[in-house]
Amino acid sequence: MASQQTLILIKPDAAKRRLTGLVIDRLDAAGLTLAGAKMVSVSEKLAKEHYKEHEGKHFYADLVRYIRGEHHAIPDQRVLALVYEGEDAIALARKVAGATNPEKADPSTLRGSFGRVTTTGQIENLLHASDSPASAEREINLWFSPSEIIRPVAK
Repeated sequence: MASQQTLILIKPDAAKRRLTGLVIDRLDAAGLTLAGAKMVSVSEKLAKEHYKEHEGKHFYADLVRYIRGEHHAIPDQRVLALVYEGEDAIALARKVAGATNPEKADPSTLRGSFGRVTTTGQIENLLHASDSPASAEREINLWFSPSEIIRPVAK
């Protein structure tokens, strides 16, 4: 497979629990290369655009509130947005992340190790990872301008 880029968002539950460094360590250890990083104050507009494929579903409004930090009282709705790249980066990042529902995630993955479902039923799954090349391209363009991403030098 050719080199790919993928978007990773370290969500408010990971930030509040101080797991940001651990998420980055696991992605780095998997062999992915960091190509872009920035703290983003997530507006309602950005959150809705990010999750637009879920618009109309019963959990859509909750996704928007969650990524904005409203469930975790995160100041300024901050999220760490990252672009990673490497061979088969999308599948590799998703393997490191684990299944979306932490209760179904392999215990060796980030979500299996540190994700949880609260007593109110809120899924806290630490990070977002793009699920396809088309999603990765759309999401990276939504969260980053081209000048904010370092392109590797051809070897």
